[in-house]
Amino acid sequence: MVKEESPSISKDLQELQRKLSLLIESFKNNSKVVAFMKSPAAQYLDRHPFLALTLLVFLVMSALPVGFFLFFVVLTFLAALVGVILVEGLVISVGGLSLLCVLCGLSFVSLAISGAIVVSYVVVSSLIRFWFSPRPPSQQNASGDCQLAMKSADFEGLYQE
Repeated sequence: MVKEESPSISKDLQELQRKLSLLIESFKNNSKVVAFMKSPAAQYLDRHPFLALTLLVFLVMSALPVGFFLFFVVLTFLAALVGVILVEGLVISVGGLSLLCVLCGLSFVSLAISGAIVVSYVVVSSLIRFWFSPRPPSQQNASGDCQLAMKSADFEGLYQE
C-alpha cells in the first residue's frame, strides 16, 4: 500500500517544489528585493543564513512587545499633555527597561527556535532523501538486514580460528 502511494507523493513533492521555486523567483525579481540585496547588510545576511533566520524570528517575535510599548508611550504622552510630565519620564524609563529585558529574553528564545528549525530541516530533508532515494536491487539483501548478516559472519570467523 505504501509503494502504491509513493509515485503520487513524489509527484506532489515535485509540484510543490515547482511552485516554491516560482515563488522564490518572483521574490528575487522584485525591484525592492534587488535593491535591498545590493546593500552590505543584505550581502552579510546572505552569507550567514542562520543569523538571517535568527534575526527574522527575533523580529517576528518582538513585534508584539514593541507594539505594546509604543501604545504605552502614546498613552503616557497623552497623560503628559494633561500635566504629569515627571511621572511620564519615570514610567517610560521603567517601560524601556522592561522592554529591554523582554527583547533580551526574546533574542535567546529566537536563537533556540532558529536552532530547532535548522535541526528539524536537516532531519526532515535527510529522511525525505532516504525515503525517496532510488535503490538498485543489488543493495537489498534477501535475508533482511545486511549489517546483521555481516556481523554474524564476522563472529563465525572468529570462533573458527
